[in-house]
Amino acid sequence: MDENFMKERPVLPLILSMALPMVLSMLVNSLYNIVDSFFVAQISEDAMTALSLVYPIQNFINAVAIGFGVGINAVIAFHLGAKNFDRADMAATQGLVLSCVHGVVLTVGGIAVMPVFLRMFTDSEAVVELGVRYSAVAFAFTLIIQIGLTFEKLFQAVGRMKATMAAMLSGCIANILLDPVLIFGLGPFPEMGIEGAALATGIGQLLTLAVYLALYFARPISVHIRAKHLVPRGEMVKRLYSIGIPAILNLALPSILISSLNTILAAYSQVYILVLGIYYKLQTFLYLPANGIVQGMRPVIGYNYGAGEHGRVRQIFRVVLCMSGAIMLLGTVVCLLVPGQLMGLFTHTPETIRAGETALRIISAGFFVSAVSVTVSGALEGLGKGTPSLVISLCRYIVVILPAAFLLSQLFGPVGVWNAFWVAEAVTAAVSLFVYRRSVKAE
Repeated sequence: MDENFMKERPVLPLILSMALPMVLSMLVNSLYNIVDSFFVAQISEDAMTALSLVYPIQNFINAVAIGFGVGINAVIAFHLGAKNFDRADMAATQGLVLSCVHGVVLTVGGIAVMPVFLRMFTDSEAVVELGVRYSAVAFAFTLIIQIGLTFEKLFQAVGRMKATMAAMLSGCIANILLDPVLIFGLGPFPEMGIEGAALATGIGQLLTLAVYLALYFARPISVHIRAKHLVPRGEMVKRLYSIGIPAILNLALPSILISSLNTILAAYSQVYILVLGIYYKLQTFLYLPANGIVQGMRPVIGYNYGAGEHGRVRQIFRVVLCMSGAIMLLGTVVCLLVPGQLMGLFTHTPETIRAGETALRIISAGFFVSAVSVTVSGALEGLGKGTPSLVISLCRYIVVILPAAFLLSQLFGPVGVWNAFWVAEAVTAAVSLFVYRRSVKAE
């Protein structure tokens, strides 16, 4: 395949063509959490709180699957580009084996730790019970998640984006249809409550994997799972983890952030934990389109940087920064205009809605400037500079926001936590530009 189009085609149409499949796929994937949350909110506010408290562990499980999948994808793509198909098969096979190991370990660990984890953030035994019931079913599908995301990265590595979209859309539609049926017991189905939400999501994930497997055998791709590569080899394992671990950490940092903020907010009221959980459901639809555009940028900016097209690299960066900024600006406007309606999707309690309105209006002050760190982090990954990208993520999710949230909460109560978000985004934006310029100049 001739790849010169990446340095010859006009930048804006090029970025849009590369990013659109990723944006659609990521938005579809985000619907799992949103749909579950919407229907679980109809059960009770305790159920929604339980879902919010379980979310960090769910996010960590997904981070391991997606992050390690990034490593699998990168190694496969490298060997395909070098026309070394046997090594590409080895990367795919050993990546799948290691993903299965991750799935088993995370299933056992997630279910075992959940009662203790939940009691760190709430004294309500009703919330703990609901969280344990939900997680026991949801985490039973962890192995399916790990294998499904491995196949997603296999298909993406060979450019089969439509297959990825078809598989994800199938699972999402199944989840949407099954949620009310299994939660409320429609037709011949029993009423399962919060376990029904978890089961609906799990069945959706299982269907996604089934579609991948059907496509893999019906329309074979150029990468194959081979029995001769089932035993992991040190060199390949090291290569997969060297790329996968920084990606996992990048994706897992929000779990640490949410759990830490829950600890701070628990000292005031369970209402604020619920508000934080709802915010993270809502912001998914804001940040995922921006992240999809950034994912579309990565191969383009990396190709042009390697080709010595430094002027085009700067142009690509500016175009993507403007696109991300536009998305964030739109999100800011929505959160300022209709915060109550957004919160009302997940709770009907006036006190929670009022607290949520305040939170959304304050947090949204940092949306626009966050486009800088999101774009810079993605650009650095596209240039093969994973460590500087991780530094930016650490600033954004740990180093700045956690001390700011603690200090401001001591001065202003829960409102101080919401203000910590925009403070962290502003500081991280400045750090991002410094790190980006230094990293590019150092080359």
